[in-house]
Amino acid sequence: MPPRSDTPPRLSRADAGAGQRVPVLLAGAPRHLRVAPVADSGGAVTRSHLGDGRCVGWYAPPVPGWRVAVDAERADAPLPTALVRRFGATDFWARWTRVECLAKLADVPVAIWWQRHGLEVPPGTVWLWRTLPLTNLVITVAFAPTPP
Repeated sequence: MPPRSDTPPRLSRADAGAGQRVPVLLAGAPRHLRVAPVADSGGAVTRSHLGDGRCVGWYAPPVPGWRVAVDAERADAPLPTALVRRFGATDFWARWTRVECLAKLADVPVAIWWQRHGLEVPPGTVWLWRTLPLTNLVITVAFAPTPP
């Protein structure tokens, strides 16, 4: 399966500068992601725990003024019936991992996010993300400007 990226919104002028490094990091995301046992992933900037005891960690240098989150799911995992009924099955794990990241960055419980936005990104956001397959996983890495 070829890498797939969501098209992120454009940055506003206020987000220029260090934020110009974010698209470069996202373009090279596979180089900055590692799948390892929990015990071996302590050096990650951020990580996502998988149900089998592994973590997907993000190992790129921090970007001043930006926060980063990662979420991963097994691509072959069964889709949760109740959530598929509510949000649809098309690109479910890609939309799911993206929303998990954005909810983390917004400091909002994912259940609250679902009530407000479903599995969608609110219009006008300046968050940047990339969703990609890596081995048997669907992974999203997302960045958001640090609040003032």
